[in-house]
Amino acid sequence: MSALNIDDINIRDPFILTDNVKKIYYMYRTSDSIMADGKVRGGVEVFTSRDLKKWNGPQTVMRIPADNGLTGTVWAPEVHKYHGKYYLFATINSDIKWKKRKEGWGDYTWRGTQIFHADRPEGPFKPFDCFVTTPMDWMALDGTLWVENGTPYMVFCHEWVQTEDGTMEAVELKSDLSAMAGEPQTLFYGSAPDWSTGIEPSPGSPKGYITDGCYLYRTKTGKLLMIWSSFSNGDYAIGIAESITGSVKGPWRQQEKPLFVKNGGHGMIFKTFDGGLRLILHQPNSPLGAERAKIFELEDTGNTLQLKNKQ
Repeated sequence: MSALNIDDINIRDPFILTDNVKKIYYMYRTSDSIMADGKVRGGVEVFTSRDLKKWNGPQTVMRIPADNGLTGTVWAPEVHKYHGKYYLFATINSDIKWKKRKEGWGDYTWRGTQIFHADRPEGPFKPFDCFVTTPMDWMALDGTLWVENGTPYMVFCHEWVQTEDGTMEAVELKSDLSAMAGEPQTLFYGSAPDWSTGIEPSPGSPKGYITDGCYLYRTKTGKLLMIWSSFSNGDYAIGIAESITGSVKGPWRQQEKPLFVKNGGHGMIFKTFDGGLRLILHQPNSPLGAERAKIFELEDTGNTLQLKNKQ
């Protein structure tokens, strides 16, 4: 099979893992299948590249086991190397309703981030058990790994559908990442920055403030930043939050100027083989099927992050 140009790959919530030893970039995306019973079974696949332009694959790295608690569509797969192993953070959806929906809003369904593990970036990734890692009674999504002073944390989003004003949360994980090691702490709300203007789920309904796509980065001067996505004047966008203390526990202050506002988002930050800093996101955010991975050069100014090339 011939290699694909990155512009030919439909992908939402792209995530790249850089292997500096093998000189391979791994780009992960959702891969759902329709099973014999007609139901969707979520999964994840990977593309590989040596130049960020031509990509080989895809190859399946995870298919949710049939006996898992949630087995539906997967969102926002991320793969992190930690203590010599690889960990897949995946948001898993379901059609299981647990509360009557609010007029004009989406259904309250079971949704959470679950952590899977493997010995290789190509998988196969297996679950620790059949339960999501985030609280069972939360609509939670977009978990990412952050390690601080040797302690692993998951930063994730508490869904706006449940809370109206979505939140960013952090929770300590067990040393093997198999489960939470404490209770989540709210870091900030989706309505915190002025650029986050919210959405109306239906005409005349209360506004919802989305928290999506968190990813943490420490600058060359030691500042701890978080990029995250919400809606700004109708367009999907990426903003930057800064921890005042330099710790994931915050408190967090929102930077006034968003990083990206051109109907694209759910970004993450990675480094090239030569140490260059890059942002990858999907754009456009709609219509479904039009999404593509876009890669931009980033500049670390010490105080913030800036795009080097134009949007």
